Amino acid sequence: MFKPASRKLISAAAKSRSAQSFSAFYATVRGFRYYEPERSDDIDSSPNNDFIVSILRSNPSARDAKSYLASFGAQPRPVPVPVLPPHPIRPGHQVARDVQPTVDEPKPSPIVTSILDPVYHRTALVKIQGPFTDRQLESIARGMVNLQKLGLVSVIIVEQDQVPRGNEGERKAILEETTRVVEALERQGAKTRPVLGAVVRLGPMPGEEPTAGSSRALIPEAHTFPSDLAPIRSALRAGEIPVLSPLALDSFCRSARIDANDVIAALARGMVQAAELDRGHKTPEIARPEITIDVDLTPMRLMIISREGGVPSYARFGFPHLLVNLESEYKFIQDTFQSSWKTTHPTALSNLALAHTCLAYMPATSSAIMVNHRAPSSLIGNLITNKPAVSSSLPHALLQGDRSLTSNTPTLLRRGLSVEVVRDHANIDKTKMTRLLEQSFGRVLNSDAFYTRLEKNLDFVIVAGDYAGAAVVTKESSGADPSAPPIVYLDKFAVLPSHQGDGTVDFLWVALHDETYGLGLPFSVNPNGGKEGRGEGQDLVWRSRANNPVNKWYFERSSGHLRMGEWVLFWCDAEKRLKTEEGRRASAGLSYVEEWEHGRLDLWTDVVPKVPSSWKS
Repeated sequence: MFKPASRKLISAAAKSRSAQSFSAFYATVRGFRYYEPERSDDIDSSPNNDFIVSILRSNPSARDAKSYLASFGAQPRPVPVPVLPPHPIRPGHQVARDVQPTVDEPKPSPIVTSILDPVYHRTALVKIQGPFTDRQLESIARGMVNLQKLGLVSVIIVEQDQVPRGNEGERKAILEETTRVVEALERQGAKTRPVLGAVVRLGPMPGEEPTAGSSRALIPEAHTFPSDLAPIRSALRAGEIPVLSPLALDSFCRSARIDANDVIAALARGMVQAAELDRGHKTPEIARPEITIDVDLTPMRLMIISREGGVPSYARFGFPHLLVNLESEYKFIQDTFQSSWKTTHPTALSNLALAHTCLAYMPATSSAIMVNHRAPSSLIGNLITNKPAVSSSLPHALLQGDRSLTSNTPTLLRRGLSVEVVRDHANIDKTKMTRLLEQSFGRVLNSDAFYTRLEKNLDFVIVAGDYAGAAVVTKESSGADPSAPPIVYLDKFAVLPSHQGDGTVDFLWVALHDETYGLGLPFSVNPNGGKEGRGEGQDLVWRSRANNPVNKWYFERSSGHLRMGEWVLFWCDAEKRLKTEEGRRASAGLSYVEEWEHGRLDLWTDVVPKVPSSWKS
């Protein structure tokens, strides 16, 4: 659970209540001071076996491994049917017509099979945004080569921030920078192909205009046709890494340098469209029959490697966002971007806009990552797990040790889902909610009893997307003590199986934090349609079966827990109240059990077990 190095971990035994006694473990995490380890090297110190270490460090779950193998695992091959030569039939012998000859063939081990079978390669769009030293480029190139070993082939676009556009000699300078990247890759053993000509064209796609309700920012300022991608396709077929300069053709077919972001956005859209043509999703007169589907051009990752790293967050005191839900947070991040960051992170917002545009065209399972050049090994963890380096729903106090949040921590960006807070039970889509709960829990909901109870006790529901996930919060009162304030109770926390592992669970929990135990803190002012940070936080309480495999996840996010037979009671302390009291006492710190906390366990253990089941027996 919590690491022993956390010296301020508070644990206390709960006192017995009347005739009953409980064995309780009360673990409340408070007041951890932020610590950032010093970095003595300018790059990620990586020996030759850093590749293996990076894979192990990513610590993929069974779901992560299954998802990775689905994209990159060996493809099944048809089992050959043995053909035997006919045997002569001797006189007097009878032939059993229904009996077929069998051949015992050797069965190779799964490990040997996985090694011998070719790995299915996918593509990634990679922006290498210099300037970088030779040593820094070496570290980045090693990361690209390691990704290729895992099946992700990079299509690299080179940018050099210190070469301003419009200056004399800029073309020569940017081509030299492209050559440096190529040479760095080849020193790491990669086969590369520099693409020094333009593969995109200036301006939006001909005849394309923004439609009503669409965002102009999602239409790239450049475009490409499938035939323009021939150099990229040829390089990928040959097992080479294409390295492009940020060039585009104007209306007179002259090549000119443009912003690398425009090139990448055009490629993201164009490569997705070309892949659809390859798969025959378009009409025969448009499709190119000579193209074979030996390379999937659909980019599944966008990687932005720069000296700046991730997008700074006001909620993390300028350290990077861990996970960004672009659907609901994009504009809010722009609005809360502090003026001082425009000096330290001058391209953060433009790279955020690039991710927003590209992910709008890429598959929903795709993600973008903004990473510092000091941490290229984190790209491997992102590829295998498709998750942030550290979960964004963890308490700030747990971001210590191996999970420390530093200025080099990358930012993962997903297209994401809308997040909405519903406070009136009449506005709940009961059909979709029932489907979500039954698929998530694998049980049949007692709908009449459940929704009748919500009419009386509902506090609010947080809905992610079109009921891809939901958190149902109720207010539960004590029958023994009517004067006691109602308990803020997490009745249901559910995510559709198809959305488990795509960040929805973190999006939901962060919104739940902001509406309950994190309410009133400055970093809880998030645009989810709820209270947006206004109000006083309240303790959040919930229960879970003792054998629930999700409990490990709950242990990390709760302030404490209490075992009650077949149940485990979890709670999260109201953070604003604790921080206010801690600030008032200064160096004296908080006590093990504060005055307002006396008796609350008795109340919770009386009320929570009495909450009726929502399921049919």
